Amino acid sequence: MALAVALFVGVMGLILLLVGRTRRRADVWQSLAFVLPALLLLGVGLIYPGIRTTYQSLFDRTGDEFIGLDNFTEIFTNSDMLIVLRNTAVWVILAPIVATFIGLVYAVMVDRSRIESAAKSVIFLPMAISLVGASIIWRYVYEYRPDQQNIDQVGLLNQLLVWVGLEPRQFLVDSPLNTIFLIVILVWVQAGFAMTILSAAIKAIPSDITEAAQLDGLTGVRMFRYITVPSIRPALVVVLTTISIGTLKVFDIVRTMTGGQFDTSVVANEFYTQGFQLGDTGLASALAVLLFILVIPIVAYNIRQLRKADLR
Repeated sequence: MALAVALFVGVMGLILLLVGRTRRRADVWQSLAFVLPALLLLGVGLIYPGIRTTYQSLFDRTGDEFIGLDNFTEIFTNSDMLIVLRNTAVWVILAPIVATFIGLVYAVMVDRSRIESAAKSVIFLPMAISLVGASIIWRYVYEYRPDQQNIDQVGLLNQLLVWVGLEPRQFLVDSPLNTIFLIVILVWVQAGFAMTILSAAIKAIPSDITEAAQLDGLTGVRMFRYITVPSIRPALVVVLTTISIGTLKVFDIVRTMTGGQFDTSVVANEFYTQGFQLGDTGLASALAVLLFILVIPIVAYNIRQLRKADLR
């Protein structure tokens, strides 16, 4: 890290020196002065680590013996790893769809209402909380105490169950529902982001389109289905892909709530566990490469849709 910083400072100093002393081709030097630092940081912080991680994924846990694709085979054949992949798939499918749906419905319901600002502030507030902070809050919501000697429940959900005459339950232990309860936390945080983007897109719909639709008799659900959703499709794509990328990298919630126990681990958490706790650098690198590969299609689709929107 010190070497990278020193190299960056040296290159920046050299570029500024050349720019200051050379007047010819000033535009070229000025362009290089802005581009080269970014390229240097990109190479040091992304390209080199990516190549190094891919290289390490082909070796054993100590990094001494070349084993080819055995680490990737382990990921797709080991029963514990299959649970990790299953959980990751559930996260990526449910979290973006549910968060976007809630944000969209909420944005439509409060649009141009008297309490629009206050209502939007309420759902956007969790965005100001880190995922670790949100996880700690929800730990108290899910907190469980054995129902012995009429002990009062600290967790909000379990206390509600007791009040209605039901037995308290361990929400974070029972698999696979515990994964769903963890996903609720991310949805709670990301729904505000979805609402903000989609609300802005809804307000940008030209009024002549909505007025023409109303003259044709479209109201309520039909207006939402045939006018609102098609008009904000680019924003929907951005929200879905952005939340999907964040969901693929989800780590904070799982690490804070369960530490990956009780069949709740995901790829990002398993990468941390294998690499930093169990010392298996080969398998951890393979998981990191897999995570990178899974993100690429989503990013490519997002860029493609944005280009289509610009062409329109």
